[in-house]
Amino acid sequence: MPTKLPTRQLGTTDLNITRVGFGAWATGGGGWAYGWGPQDDDQSIAAITRALELGVNWIDTAAVYGLGHSEEVVGRLLKKLTGADRPYVFTKCGLVWDPKDPMKDARRVLTPASIRRECEASLRRLGVERIDLYQFHRPDEDTGTPAEESWRMMVQLQEEGKVRAIGVSNFDVSLLRKIEAIQHVDSLQPPFSLIRRGAAAAEIPWCRANRTGVIVYSPMQTGILTDSFSAERVKKMAPDDWRPGSVNFQTPNLERNIALRDALIPIARRHNTTVSSVAIAWTLAWPGVTGAIVGARSAEQVDGWIGAATLTLTAEDLDDIALATETTSAGSGPTRPASARVIPQATSASTEAR
Repeated sequence: MPTKLPTRQLGTTDLNITRVGFGAWATGGGGWAYGWGPQDDDQSIAAITRALELGVNWIDTAAVYGLGHSEEVVGRLLKKLTGADRPYVFTKCGLVWDPKDPMKDARRVLTPASIRRECEASLRRLGVERIDLYQFHRPDEDTGTPAEESWRMMVQLQEEGKVRAIGVSNFDVSLLRKIEAIQHVDSLQPPFSLIRRGAAAAEIPWCRANRTGVIVYSPMQTGILTDSFSAERVKKMAPDDWRPGSVNFQTPNLERNIALRDALIPIARRHNTTVSSVAIAWTLAWPGVTGAIVGARSAEQVDGWIGAATLTLTAEDLDDIALATETTSAGSGPTRPASARVIPQATSASTEAR
C-alpha cells in the first residue's frame, strides 16, 4: 500500500515496512488465557483503519489471539480493501489451543503436520491466498520436534507460495543458528521495551550481523509506557485481562515502571509528542531493529503512538533515558544503543505492499 511514512527493508526480503506496524493481539478480545478483556470488533476495525489511513503498511496478528478471532477480524477488514490499499499481513503458528477449555494455556507445538494445518486455517480466516510473513510463535516445548524439522516445513510452505517470507518469534540465538543453517531466517520478533531490554544483548546483534529483520513486540510494555497508564487503572482491568497477573504489573515492579514512564514526560515535551511515541522510538533507535509492533483498541489510541513512525531520538534523549532506567531500577538489560541511529530510507515514499 502507498505510504508517506519512512520504511525499512525487512532483512533481505522484498518487504519494505513502516517503522511501526499494527499489533492485533487485543483485537482477539477476551475469553482466552492471554486476552485483554472484552473488545468490540467494530472498534478494532476502526483502530486498524486509522493506522492504515495514517500510513502504517503492515498488520501483525496470530492464530492464537482470541483463538482465531483476531485473524477473522483482520480478514473482515481485508475484504473491504483492494489492490494497493491492502497492507502486508503477518501472522504466527505454533500455539495450539483446546477449544473445550479456552482459558487453558495453549500447547507449544511445531510438528510439520501441525504447522501446515495452522497455515491453512490462517489463510481461510484471513481470506488471503498468501501470508506475507509467517512466523513460529514460540519454540516447541511440548512435542520434542527439532527446530530444524519444523523450519523445513516453513521452507516448504514458502516454496508452495502459501507464505512470502518466514520468521520466528521468541527464539534465542542458539535456535536461530540451528535454523539459519537450513535456510535464512527472514525475521525475528522478540519482546523489547525500555522495561524488557534483554534482546539488545544477544538476539538483536545476531540478527543485525546475519541480515535478519527484527520487528519487536510490546514496545510500550503492554500499556505501561503510555501517557494515561496508572496503578489505579490496573485495579479496573477486566477479570479476564491477563496483565494484572504479570510481574510488571505487581509491586515493586509496577511502581518502578511507572517512575520510568514519568521520566519520559520531559523528553516527550521536548519533541512535542507523547510518552508512547518516545518509548517506541527508543526501541527503533537500536541498530538492527527494523520496526515495532504497536497495539491499539481504538482509533484514538493509534493517534497516541503514530508519532513514533517519524521520531528520531537524539544522543541527549538516549542519555537521559539510560539514566532514568538506572535511577528507577526498572526492568533489566542494556540501557542505551552504542550511538544514535542513522535511519536508512529503504524505499521512496510510495511503497507497494501485498
